[in-house]
Amino acid sequence: MRDDRPVGELLREWRRRRELSQLDLALQAEVSARHISFVETGRTIPSRAMVLRLAEHLAVPVRERNRLLVAAGHAPVYRECPLEDPDLAKAHEAVERVLRGHPIRRRSRCPSGSSTAAASCACSTP
Repeated sequence: MRDDRPVGELLREWRRRRELSQLDLALQAEVSARHISFVETGRTIPSRAMVLRLAEHLAVPVRERNRLLVAAGHAPVYRECPLEDPDLAKAHEAVERVLRGHPIRRRSRCPSGSSTAAASCACSTP
């Protein structure tokens, strides 16, 4: 997503990704469909609370919620840190442990000649 788009355009994109109509989102978020329309068309700028409410009902990832807030003229709420941040060291260790314990799929040639993971070849026989 481009960062310079208006909040209404971003919210409309998330609503469409979730395959919701304006009415569906309005009912879930307990606001009027007219208000959703006004936000999406830029006729009104949503409050910080409204941006967060709509983002919650659209299951927008946290990092993207910050982008929505900034696009609406509000300060970001969620802290962002680089993956190298020392606070994430334990999370990195946990992911590494999981990856070390996960079996690696070998690449092989299926009978049709395409290179694929052996377990995912549709033409392989049991």
